[in-house]
Amino acid sequence: MNNLPEIFETFDDARQKGFLEVKKLKESGKKIVGVYCAYTPNELIRAAGAVPVGLCGTDEEPISAAEKHLPRNLCPLIKSSYGHALTDTCPYFYFADLLVGETTCDGKKKMYEYLGEIKPMHVMQLPQTNKGTHSFNLWKEEMIMLKNWLEKELGVEITEEKLRTEIKNRNEERRVIKEFYELGKLSPPPVAGTDLFQVLYGTEFRFDKQEQKQYLKSITEEVKKNAENNQQSGSKNIPRILVTGCPIGGAARKVIKLVEENGGVVVCYENCSGVKPNVQLVDETIDPIDALTEKYLNIPCSVMSPNNERIDLLSGLIDEYKIDGVIEVILQACHTYSVEGHRIKEFINQEKGIPYLNIETDYSQSDIGQLKTRISAFIEMF
Repeated sequence: MNNLPEIFETFDDARQKGFLEVKKLKESGKKIVGVYCAYTPNELIRAAGAVPVGLCGTDEEPISAAEKHLPRNLCPLIKSSYGHALTDTCPYFYFADLLVGETTCDGKKKMYEYLGEIKPMHVMQLPQTNKGTHSFNLWKEEMIMLKNWLEKELGVEITEEKLRTEIKNRNEERRVIKEFYELGKLSPPPVAGTDLFQVLYGTEFRFDKQEQKQYLKSITEEVKKNAENNQQSGSKNIPRILVTGCPIGGAARKVIKLVEENGGVVVCYENCSGVKPNVQLVDETIDPIDALTEKYLNIPCSVMSPNNERIDLLSGLIDEYKIDGVIEVILQACHTYSVEGHRIKEFINQEKGIPYLNIETDYSQSDIGQLKTRISAFIEMF
């Protein structure tokens, strides 16, 4: 996995560079809308002429400040998100004019009440199941309410034409991202798990999407060329790992590093910043609000019950990427993923017949020793 394009390095500090980009956008008169989740229909925000940006929530530093208001036994993602807002240490939050969230869990739902005291906040009421016309109609109504709120707050009109344009643009972005992360299907793996991670994570903080698509296309083409010329040095026998579970961020980074240090490679991320939000495109042939409703309602997150779509997605990914083992990374106190972990373990072990490792962690480095021991033993199984 050497001789890889230097362009990977441009994504390594994408979040920091994004701070300057969003500052320039703000100074140019653009409105910034801070978002927290893959359920946010970014197409609506863009059609309103605003810029959606994922807010900080994967660092340990602001958690102590958040714990002055929030319980210690709460998910670190929530505490980090709120801590950044409370201490004004997230430039994206600082420049945001509006905030949009969804009721994906009770902790976030209550946190949004506090955030609403700091900045204008709109909360979408997410159905608890994606099955049936009732859930579809509820979520469609939430789409319409968000549209109306954005129009009112930003003083704009979100026309059908603008919305169709942004749907088409976002679909193209998803195709380019998908083509990149599917490099993990190649054998031997031409991309290290850390490189795959930093690019997928970094795309969230690049605001010139045309430029981003060109970067990703360049990376994909060069990696494929290297693979065809046998310039990569990875072994075909290296254990191929899929990471699933909570959103990838600070916790996933330390897991990826330990996998690689012990002789494995992460070739696929099923998580929110990986495959999960990009596997389904928005239908460009039907009413745009209906299309957005269908696409975003069908994200296979553990908050949905039942969540058979996640099983189907994992099954396909394990086969397509020739996965040897699955590591599920669950943030402490993330109850939906934690409870669903039993079902995922049974499916991976019994139906797919491969090893599964469940890791419950946070953003700190305090469990590195324990994780090293467990991940080392896991990789030695192959």
